[in-house]
Amino acid sequence: MSARPAAAPAAPPRVLTVAGSDSGGGAGIQADLKTMLALGTHGMSVVTAVTAQNSLGVQGFWELPAEAVRAQYRSVVDDIGVGAVKTGMLASAELVETVAELLAGTDAPAVVDPVGVSKHGDSLLAASALDSVRRKLLPAATVATPNLDEVAQLTGVEVTSEDGLRRAAAAVLAHGPRWVLIKGGHLEGDAVDLLTDGSEEHVLRAPRHDNRHTHGTGCTLASAIAARLALGDDVPAAVAAAKEYVTGAIAAGFALGGGIGPVDHAWRFREA
Repeated sequence: MSARPAAAPAAPPRVLTVAGSDSGGGAGIQADLKTMLALGTHGMSVVTAVTAQNSLGVQGFWELPAEAVRAQYRSVVDDIGVGAVKTGMLASAELVETVAELLAGTDAPAVVDPVGVSKHGDSLLAASALDSVRRKLLPAATVATPNLDEVAQLTGVEVTSEDGLRRAAAAVLAHGPRWVLIKGGHLEGDAVDLLTDGSEEHVLRAPRHDNRHTHGTGCTLASAIAARLALGDDVPAAVAAAKEYVTGAIAAGFALGGGIGPVDHAWRFREA
C-alpha cells in the first residue's frame, strides 16, 4: 500500500510591492522583497520602472507602460491573492492613477510610500504627478509614509523640528489616507516619527545611529509595515514592529561601492 503524499505546507502571508527596480539592490523592489522575506512573508512584485542605479545615484530610469503594470497586478492578485500591498516609485501621473485604481479595487491594506526623490536627491516622480498622488493615491492608502521632503513636496508644509510633525500629519491626512506616518529621520537628535489617524497618536522614537549607509530606508520601512499588516497586526503594532526592524537594519548598514551603501535587511540573521 503506497504512502499518502504529505500535505504541502501552508503558504506564508502574501505581500505585493508595486515599485521601481533598483539595479544596485539596496532600495526599490529588491529591498522590498528582502524585507518581506526577513519578516516571514511571501513577497510578490509589480515593476513600475527600471532604474540604472548604484551607490552613487540614479543614472537613469525608464517607466513601464500602464498596461504592463495593470497586467502584472491583475496576474498576481487574481490568482495568488494578497494580504497587503506596498507602493513605492510610480514615476508618472498615469502610473499613479493606474495603481490608485487597482488599490481601490483590492480588499487588502495598502501602505503608500509617496516616493519623490532618491536617497541621492535624484527625482523619481514627475512634477505633473503630484496632483494625482494627492487626489487619487493618498485616499487609497491605509497608511501613508512620507518623509519630510515628501511632505513639503505634497503639502507645502516645511518641518524643521519635532514640534512640526503634528502639523505635517494634519496636512497629509487632509488628502485622505486613514493613517499617516510622518518620518522625522531628517531632523536632528533621535529618529522620531509620528503615526496618527487624526485622533489617535503614537510617537515612535529610536536612537540615531552614526552610519551613513542608509540607502533603502524608506522602502524597507514601508515594506515592513505591509508585511506586519499581512501577518495580522493592527496599524500601530505594524508600524512599531517595522520601526524596530528598520532601526536594526540602519545600524547594520554596510559600505557598498563608492557612495552610500544599503541598510542590512538580513541583520537579524547575522546576529543569530
